Parts: sequence; C-alpha cells; structure tokens
Amino acid sequence: MLRSRLPTAWPRASYARSFSKSSAPLSGHNKWSKIKQRKGAEDAKKSILYGKAANDILAAARNGGSPILEENSMLATAVRRAKDAGVPKENIENALLKASKSKNDNGQAVSYEAMMHGSVGIIIECRTNNINRTINNVREILNRHGARQAPVKFMFRQRGYLKIALDSNDIEDLFNAAESTQCAFDFDEWEDDSGGSRGIELACSPDELFKLEDGLRQYIQQDANAEILVREVRWAPLEEQGSTDDEKDSVSNLVEALEEDEDVTRVSTSLEYSSLLGNA
Repeated sequence: MLRSRLPTAWPRASYARSFSKSSAPLSGHNKWSKIKQRKGAEDAKKSILYGKAANDILAAARNGGSPILEENSMLATAVRRAKDAGVPKENIENALLKASKSKNDNGQAVSYEAMMHGSVGIIIECRTNNINRTINNVREILNRHGARQAPVKFMFRQRGYLKIALDSNDIEDLFNAAESTQCAFDFDEWEDDSGGSRGIELACSPDELFKLEDGLRQYIQQDANAEILVREVRWAPLEEQGSTDDEKDSVSNLVEALEEDEDVTRVSTSLEYSSLLGNA
C-alpha cells in the first residue's frame, strides 16, 4: 500500500515542467538587461567623447582666429583628432558649422568656482549667450554630485600653455627659437607611446603667450614635421594635492557631467597638478 502511493506523493513530471517554465524566461530577461546596461554605458562614453571633440573644435576655432580649416592649423588638428577618435563626420560638420556661426557672436565668457569633498577646488569656464541658463545648469550638476559653489581661485594661477609636436632632432632648434623671443618660460618634453609622436610643452605668463607663440610659429612654418597642437590659457593648481581613489572617481564623474553641457568650455580641478605649469 505504501509503495503504491509513492508516485502520487512525488509528482516528478509536474516538478520538472515547473522548473523549465521559470528558468527560461528569467535567463533571457537577465541577458537582455545586461546587454542594455552595457549599451547604455557605451553610449554614455560616446556622448562624452563627442561632446569633448565638439568643444575642442570650437575652442580651436576661437583661439586660432578662424573657423576655416585652411586658415587655422589648430582647428585642422582638432578636426583630425576627432576623426582619429572615431567621431562621426556629421558631428564634426555640426561643430564646424557652430564655430562658423559663432565667429561674430561667441557669447560672453564666464567662470564659476566650486568646492568638492571640502578641499578639491574646481573652476568651470563657460561661453554663453544666456547666463541664467548656464548658471542654473552648472548649479544643478554641482548639486547632483555633492559639490557647492565656493571661492577657490586662490588655489590656482593662470599659465599660458603650448603643446607642439615635432621630430626629436628638432627640439633643440625649437628651444632656441623660444629663447629668441626673450619670453620667460618653462618647458618639458612629451612622448605618446601609442601614437609614436613626441614634442615639447611650454608654459609662460598669459601675457606673453601670444609673443611666444608668434616667435615659434615663424620657426614651425619652416619645419614640415612641427605643429602646434594646443595653445591656451590654463588654470594651474599651485600645489600637489593628495586624495583617495573614491574622491578622484567622484571628481572625475563631476567633470564629465559638466563637460557634457554645451556652454562649458573647460573644467580645471586642483587634483590636476602639473610640475610644468606649477613652477613658480
């Protein structure tokens, strides 16, 4: 009697079907969720990359004096970097169109100061035709990331900066050309292992940046391998600042969020100390 009841006490077939019904759709759902999450992360990275490329193009058009590629070597370099980074042609053309339209209406240059983690200074440089919109956007981003507006420029100083690509055999000649301008400057060599390019970086007083660049440009025009990659005035931290990995990550996330805003042209933090720019 006991043995005859075992099949009804343990409905094996019913248990197997129940397991099959619950596992298959759950597995598919998890796989699709992971795909969506991964795609979302990749799209966010692309958005940041495209935004930075557009800002670089606009800054190069503004600093180089022309929105026309043939008349502005800095702009041509920015466009080439965007192409090499995989930025779509349409995005590059839109940035060039925006640079052309803003030639006579660059908007107003404004900057905002902020503090994060009680000690990390942040300077946000913007160019806008609507200050209320810009400050509201900046405040919202700062609040979302746990930062607040506060005076921090005492942690920085402004430095003129030039980054030039050239053959290693020509570095001494370019250095001599820089000395001939009689500008006071600091310099360092740089090398990009992945791209195989190298050159020299120079830092000077913002007031002497144009004079230094003008003197070097005369040399560069005679050297087919030399090219000015970056020319700008930067906010340089006065001192090297210690921080935890978590603090660095959260500050980096804030910087990326700020740079996504179309009015933000550059973000500087006190964590970005450079011995070249920090020299007294």
